[in-house]
Amino acid sequence: MQTIKENIAKINDLKAAAAERAGRSGDEVLLVGVTKTRTVEEINEGIDAGLTDIGENKVQEIMDKYDFVKPVRWHMIGHLQTNKVKYIIDKVSMIHSVDSYKLAEEINKRAGQHGIVMDILIQVNSAQEESKFGISTDETEEMIRRILENCPNIRIRGLMCIAPFAEDPDDVRIYFAEVKKLYDQYGTIEHERLDFKYLSMGMSHDFEVAISEGSNLIRVGTAIFGERDYSKQK
Repeated sequence: MQTIKENIAKINDLKAAAAERAGRSGDEVLLVGVTKTRTVEEINEGIDAGLTDIGENKVQEIMDKYDFVKPVRWHMIGHLQTNKVKYIIDKVSMIHSVDSYKLAEEINKRAGQHGIVMDILIQVNSAQEESKFGISTDETEEMIRRILENCPNIRIRGLMCIAPFAEDPDDVRIYFAEVKKLYDQYGTIEHERLDFKYLSMGMSHDFEVAISEGSNLIRVGTAIFGERDYSKQK
């Protein structure tokens, strides 16, 4: 069985190769280690092996682990309920999963109370899967406009997409490409609180295809830490 360190090295090699095929450098693609259900010991092992950023899906897991994990940038990548924003607003560096204006309003409110400007990504459900959160591609412009007009404590850093699972990752390429078009379209808007830097697309099974379609942030868990034991999840 490969170690976490060996898995991270392998992913970085695959990331670099995929980026090179797309005419980019692997250094342009940020690897976020997804630590859902992982122990503090596993997470710290990943940090020792080079992880600079980790992503959690559950607010409770951030709360439980935050004080015991080595210095690292935290990302909230799972569905976030408005009543739980207050618990992580001062702990995460970016919220990937902003899927409603109501959530953006709450993030803005809580960020204002802490005197910070929170970086967010807007989650786009380009496949329109009912089982996944995210706005439609057609709603993206309106969401950006409303946040820029009404949420002074939010900075929009880009878009996030979770593609449907497919045995052949090439089958979901179209959904990544659709979000990349939006990223290119709205990323040119000049505004002090709109600074597109991240296109968060791709997970363990499809990150190479996502990179080929323009992703510059991949969220990888299983390929780093192995299969999850969901009995550990709170």
